[in-house]
Amino acid sequence: MVKSWDLRYEPDGVNMAYTESGGPGRSDFVLVHGIGMGRVTFGGVAETLSGVGRSFALDLPGFGDSPQHASADSLVENAELVARFIEDRATGPVTLVGHSMGTQIVAELAMRRPELVSGLVLIAPTINRRERTALQQALRMVQDLWGEGARVLLLGMYEYLKTSPFWFVGRLRRMLRHRIELVLPLIPVPTLVLRGEDDRVAPRDWGREVASLLPNGELREIPGRGHEAIIQSAEPVASLILEFAGAVRTR
Repeated sequence: MVKSWDLRYEPDGVNMAYTESGGPGRSDFVLVHGIGMGRVTFGGVAETLSGVGRSFALDLPGFGDSPQHASADSLVENAELVARFIEDRATGPVTLVGHSMGTQIVAELAMRRPELVSGLVLIAPTINRRERTALQQALRMVQDLWGEGARVLLLGMYEYLKTSPFWFVGRLRRMLRHRIELVLPLIPVPTLVLRGEDDRVAPRDWGREVASLLPNGELREIPGRGHEAIIQSAEPVASLILEFAGAVRTR
């Protein structure tokens, strides 16, 4: 059984909850969740990754168990906060993993501070530039969740209820304004793009475009999964991340 600790990171008044799992090993992993969610969505993935090193699953300000904080309001400010966390808590460059909104944050970080990142993983990247409206994104999410199992729906509802509606709307507006397609060509680190085969929020043509825009990008699809591929079960996402991290270390 992998040991884990629920901890707090408090730089300059920010109060960010995170879970640290495992111990020193071949790599550190930092996991950044999507909008309305929290670190618990990475629970199974984090446990598997901890078998080869340490994993840090974060609750960004205003989500999960982290209170809102004005200095971590924008996606760039969130990226700066995560970069500072890596400098203070990790040992050397990390494998940096983002899901949905988290991909926008980790992409900004990898572009701005590539020395902190050995490898980047973008799971279900947002926002699809062809559907950059709140209505289109809401419709795609409903379509994606249709037919999902109880675990995904109940965990998602539990996490969404922790988030202030005003904070959520503010983050959604920032997501819609952010142009990840302008950031991707400037990311120098090896990057794995993962999407569920049935993901309506991050469709196949968008996933291919994301991978093609990256100087060193690779796209992998997960059969039978949608946008919440990491919640349904840890596998195969965790194994794909470990395979990628291992390949990066040998380059």
